[in-house]
Amino acid sequence: MSFQESPRPADEDEAFYIQCRAAYLAVFRSSLTNIASRQQLCRVLQQAGRNPSHATLNKYWTPRTSKLNFDDFCEILKCERETEENELMTIFKKLDVNSDGYIAHSQLEKVLTTGGEKMTPEEMNAVFALADINKDGKFNYAEFCRLLVSTVEQCKVAALERLEADAKLKRQNFGSQSYSPLKPSVSSAAAAVQAATSPQPPEATRTDSDTTLKKDSRSSSRPSSARSRRSSLSNSITMTSSSTKASKVPEPLGLQEWYHSYMKGSFYIEDDGSISSLQYQLHLPQTTSVYLTIQPFSLSHRPDKPSSWMTVDTSLFVVSAGESKEDSILMCFTETKDKEKFVWKGELIAGTYYLLPFSTGCKLKKRSRKSVSNKPVELVYRTDTGELDLTRELRDVLSDIFEAIDLDGNGLLSLEEYNFFELRTSGEKCDKDAWAVCKENFDMRKNQLTRQGFMELNLMEATEKDGDPADLWVTLEAMGYNQTLELAEACPFQIDVHCEGTQPSIQPVSLDSGTKLLNQALQKSITARTGAKLLRGQDNVFIYTYRGEHRISSLIANKSNQRVTVHVNNEQSSNCCSSRGMSVFAVEVPARTKMVCQHVLPISDKHDWTYNCVETLLPCT
Repeated sequence: MSFQESPRPADEDEAFYIQCRAAYLAVFRSSLTNIASRQQLCRVLQQAGRNPSHATLNKYWTPRTSKLNFDDFCEILKCERETEENELMTIFKKLDVNSDGYIAHSQLEKVLTTGGEKMTPEEMNAVFALADINKDGKFNYAEFCRLLVSTVEQCKVAALERLEADAKLKRQNFGSQSYSPLKPSVSSAAAAVQAATSPQPPEATRTDSDTTLKKDSRSSSRPSSARSRRSSLSNSITMTSSSTKASKVPEPLGLQEWYHSYMKGSFYIEDDGSISSLQYQLHLPQTTSVYLTIQPFSLSHRPDKPSSWMTVDTSLFVVSAGESKEDSILMCFTETKDKEKFVWKGELIAGTYYLLPFSTGCKLKKRSRKSVSNKPVELVYRTDTGELDLTRELRDVLSDIFEAIDLDGNGLLSLEEYNFFELRTSGEKCDKDAWAVCKENFDMRKNQLTRQGFMELNLMEATEKDGDPADLWVTLEAMGYNQTLELAEACPFQIDVHCEGTQPSIQPVSLDSGTKLLNQALQKSITARTGAKLLRGQDNVFIYTYRGEHRISSLIANKSNQRVTVHVNNEQSSNCCSSRGMSVFAVEVPARTKMVCQHVLPISDKHDWTYNCVETLLPCT
């Protein structure tokens, strides 16, 4: 099937997801429930046979993390290997100074309470007691490894047995809204010791969360044929390749004579898999014809090596700038695609508007870091005179970052532009006094930071840390770069506004209500362009399917007074990629709520593609 991205055989893939479900449902009543704390993450990982260290937990549960869903959990399991007995034995043998299969109490205490993830003396004594079989003060580490591995296996078996015993759980679909592959790590022996000696019983949690679903739960998630016939809706649409289409919105004649303004920006993938960007305020002094475009822009300096994000879909929604979210009205959005450019042409009356950039997430997603080199690129080095300097590779990346955050493209960073960068990377703003200090120390022109000054500022930060690149990596990762300095989780774009009769002005803004405004506009763009279809046998659950020139989007409207769960099956689609990242998933829609179900794009624009979707209402459990 075209939607499926996993290279594993079907039987292996299904077995993996059964194990994921079993572990998740050993801790939570439903896969719709989010992991709400670091402790819950630890508990559910232990149920899956993992032994997460503190470092591992901190990697997946950062200070910015408020919740993880079932999909996140599945991706973590793909990255985190189970602790194997021979791996533990190898670690313990290094401590066995006499090579007799035993470790003295004093030696083990020194290792577990002073190095790595330190244990308390009480925890260490509890570990020792488990494998001090002869009560002679010697730790039989082979016995401990056997005990640990058997305990892990018992947890997994118990979870699977519980899943098999509960028919209701087997009928649930599993998955959630965001997609966030996470980087791999190896569990530490100390964490394995802690997991075996201080097990935490599963905690049943009931949470009705307003999330949508994502991972393919395969055959176990499919509703019965009888139920499917009773309350399902099938929708099939065949789309022709874009290579055979002429643009429906030709460029206006004499466009080069029109007034023109432009602004740059970037889409960023957040920790939860969502996509964010700045918003923009457009002011038109008088009513005029408008030619509006948005497209990714390349940072590559080599024509033979285009930027990887140039295939990312972009869109721009134009809403009136009302005093509140409720007052804002969707005016138009870029529906037509011309190569990488997305276009709208029409007339707008004089006034102020918000421009809301949007990307479906079909082509811009969090990436698995399995293939990324374990050794990061060097960022700083010492010259022959012993002074610190930025490497050429880092300078190239910082130059690209400067290009992306120079929103007005004048080759300089204003305080406002720099603060958008600071909020993105550190969460703080630079005030006017601090900016004055920058002016004294770094290259500036017209009270704006030059590219050279931006380099000097980053070099100063590295020098203050005596060459420690940790803060530099925080900045780079926030801007979407991985450890090989590839821009993997961001997409720079450019907005162009051409007006025939008046000079437009555009300003970047960061609206507190930006996400809500965009979601409201997105929903309106779907419901206004297509009729609603009732799910068969239902009076209050409607499906809207928008068919654009290059995109198909669906929305579920639940007008009933109780939440509903809709099972979605795209398995008969071809040459398609979904914003959900899989072919079978479910969406839980709260009472009296509308929710975007999915966006679908062609995998290859050069070939025809078929969207074939069956939506089925699952019974309440």
